[in-house]
Amino acid sequence: MSTRQKDARMRAKPFPRGLELLNNPLLNKGNAFTDEERDELGLRGLLPPHPAPMPEQVARVMSAYRAKTDEMEKFIYLTSLHDRNETLFYRVVVDNIEELMPIIYTPTVGRACQLYGQIFRRARGMFISIDDAGRVRDILDNWPYEDVRAIVVTDGERILGLGDLGANGMGIPVGKLSLYTACAGVHPAVTLPVTLDMGTDNETLLKEPMYLGLRRHRERGPEYDALVEEFVKAANDRWPGVLIQFEDFGNQNAFRLLAKYRDRVCSFNDDIQGTAAVTLAGLMSALRVTGADLRQQKILFLGAGEAGVGIADLIVSAMVELGMPREEARRACWLVDSQGLVVKSRSNLADHKRHYAHDAPGAATLLEAIRTLKPTALIGVSGQPATFTREIILTMAEYNPRPIIFALSNPTANSECTAEEAYRHTGGRALFASGSPFAPVMYQGKQLIPSQANNAYVFPGIALGIVAARLTRVTDEMFAAAARTLAGLLSKEEMANGLLFPPLTSIRNVSVKIATEVARIGFERGLSAMSEPSDIEALVKEQVFEPEYRSYV
Repeated sequence: MSTRQKDARMRAKPFPRGLELLNNPLLNKGNAFTDEERDELGLRGLLPPHPAPMPEQVARVMSAYRAKTDEMEKFIYLTSLHDRNETLFYRVVVDNIEELMPIIYTPTVGRACQLYGQIFRRARGMFISIDDAGRVRDILDNWPYEDVRAIVVTDGERILGLGDLGANGMGIPVGKLSLYTACAGVHPAVTLPVTLDMGTDNETLLKEPMYLGLRRHRERGPEYDALVEEFVKAANDRWPGVLIQFEDFGNQNAFRLLAKYRDRVCSFNDDIQGTAAVTLAGLMSALRVTGADLRQQKILFLGAGEAGVGIADLIVSAMVELGMPREEARRACWLVDSQGLVVKSRSNLADHKRHYAHDAPGAATLLEAIRTLKPTALIGVSGQPATFTREIILTMAEYNPRPIIFALSNPTANSECTAEEAYRHTGGRALFASGSPFAPVMYQGKQLIPSQANNAYVFPGIALGIVAARLTRVTDEMFAAAARTLAGLLSKEEMANGLLFPPLTSIRNVSVKIATEVARIGFERGLSAMSEPSDIEALVKEQVFEPEYRSYV
């Protein structure tokens, strides 16, 4: 795609001038407008006289950012930059991804959602409420960009590990899509964040004077389903074939919506499938360290919701690809929920747990389950902090020379254990990963670097592959391929240092490699409206947005 074609996505007709141009975040260059552009576009006098090139602007932004000591202030500052100059925002993020990722996404974005009404400055994306039933297509017509290819949508019921935040959950689709662009180069003009405001059952929010969503209890049942259906149809009518990523829906809706739409429209659920892929990649990397076979593993999950079952499903698929019978592969995965070990003898199990309800004696606690099963890997997706106690970690270390311990719940305050606890209680032997970042740990004179099992390693690359190849469906095979690709990009030196994922500084290359594999599978399975090109990776790279200013004269 040529530079001219990429710019055409962003440009209104006629091309804006003066203050209208400065108020367009996709086109604004701030003080980087040249003297010639200022004269041509009616900007003379509307900006300070010194034309500042992008490197100078980046230095100024980072200087102001680093002068702030409060994480929410940093978040607000970067959000304001995003709202006024998207190209500069993405240049800053791409060049400082390790430093800024925890601010623009987890863990800080969770706190930002909680405070959404208090820190609100400017609306981004689209809000569609249950009161808008019957006119969703008209609402989508208000979006000014004609080439939307990727939507992230939430109903705000299960935001990270924070629960029902209603319309405040908009911070998640906005944050996810910013990572589409920063981590994979999906053009910001082809993305759209959406919140379906169904109300909220959060009584604190309903009484909060600054809450910006509907002040009513959450809609459920036929009316809920009808609005989701209307939205999916309207989105595909306005932008045929658009990718829809379902994000942070409650368990009771997440599984059934994925099952309902995955074979009808181009869609996936990152909480179920993206989390599964990055966790499988971490597990594959850990097994590269230990030299063990995936088929020999017994994995115990604390948490039996979207993430836990999604990870288990993908691990099973990977085992089946290696020749293991499906039922045997399922028996390698065990779940512990709030009632204890999930087994067949328990009554009233939710449908999504039944495949992992094995014929075995029950266990009332996680510790009892570990002592009974002697798992090789322990994966926490419970949303409950400090549940991997000293005794639990010591017991895992007793059974395994290199215990695999993943504490994946977000944000950091909800992590099942800290990196320091995992290393200290295992004598530095743990192969550890977390959902939110932890600082390096000094143990017996050696620096141990915790790995972050960040979905950003996977979902932006998945989206890039879908957008580049114009895929019509998203399959589990694509997520398994993403996991293998990610694990395969870890160098021997990085493994020797205890890392389970490549450094975030390589995230754009990781995303291109994943996107290439996703596109390749799409072409092989006949899931693209395009003819397969001779060089799929070149097709992917051609779609990558580079945050650089372009001349407007």
